[in-house]
Amino acid sequence: MSDIKALFKRWIFAVFMMAVIFGFSSIPSTEMPNFSWADFFVKKSGHIVVYSLLALSFWYGLGWKRDKRWLAWGMTFLYAILDEFHQSFVPGRNAWWVDVTIDCVAAALALWAAWWWRAGKNKSG
Repeated sequence: MSDIKALFKRWIFAVFMMAVIFGFSSIPSTEMPNFSWADFFVKKSGHIVVYSLLALSFWYGLGWKRDKRWLAWGMTFLYAILDEFHQSFVPGRNAWWVDVTIDCVAAALALWAAWWWRAGKNKSG
């Protein structure tokens, strides 16, 4: 039973992040907030934050193993594509390759930063 608890603990944040992304992607355009002149930047910053966290949560779920970073990135890429596909069915929303690109670049940078930080921490510890 403790193996199931450990597995649950390792993957719960990834599941939570996927649910958050799915929830925001399900909001019809007429119900989306508008941030006036900053709308584009606020919404794209949201992509950067949530997909960075998703990539890191996938890597955590995979045990922070160095050779699993690319798998975590690939899982994030796949989720970004699926999210855009899902969004294309939401009233007033559409799928946009730019969002997938932003998501994947953010994921790669977050994974690189985490790897760099963990590598430095292991050298000093």
